[in-house]
Amino acid sequence: MRAEVEVVDDPAETVAERLVAHSGQVVLTGGSTPRQAYERAAELRHDWSGVIFWFSDERCVPPEDEDSNYRMVQKALLRNTTGAEVRRMEGERGPDGAARHYSGELGAVFGHELPELDLMLLGMGPDAHLCSLFPGSPSLDEREEHVVGVLEAGMEPLVPRVTLTLPVVDAARELIFLVTGEGKADALQRALGEPDPSAPSSLVRNDSARVVCDAAAASRL
Repeated sequence: MRAEVEVVDDPAETVAERLVAHSGQVVLTGGSTPRQAYERAAELRHDWSGVIFWFSDERCVPPEDEDSNYRMVQKALLRNTTGAEVRRMEGERGPDGAARHYSGELGAVFGHELPELDLMLLGMGPDAHLCSLFPGSPSLDEREEHVVGVLEAGMEPLVPRVTLTLPVVDAARELIFLVTGEGKADALQRALGEPDPSAPSSLVRNDSARVVCDAAAASRL
């Protein structure tokens, strides 16, 4: 992956400010650092009219489950703000059912074209996975479907997932990876190296890609 790398003292604050300034189709992701960004964004902006929130991936659990990405976003951002439209991945439908349903949701907005979402925020796992696209997964080779089910997760919680695919990631008009901590330093180094299915983030080919990280995550660059 080729990406601009921005090393800052407070990556969550930097990303929160970018979210607050945005409108249009915005993709949110799960994770502890994104949660901090959402909490701060809710403090900075109350009315999110003009924003449609989508999700990068979801665990196949009910929306009230503690492992649900939607539940985290709802608690950190949505319940403290107004105005936004929310297009939730309905993980409780199961991986295939949720994928078909979300593909339909995207199709209702973008037709048969590849969705070009205005802003996509992603995290990065310690294995360099993105969305729910894990090392060596067949989903990494998907080029036709925009959303797929993932039967076997590559890390805990070990539940099936539903995820956007790499073509959708590559089509985003603005792509931001939020990466923090020494535990992600190796993953970030690999992601910025040569394309390698064992480091899924390295397969991204989006010219707008930007990494917002702290010094610990950037320590091996």
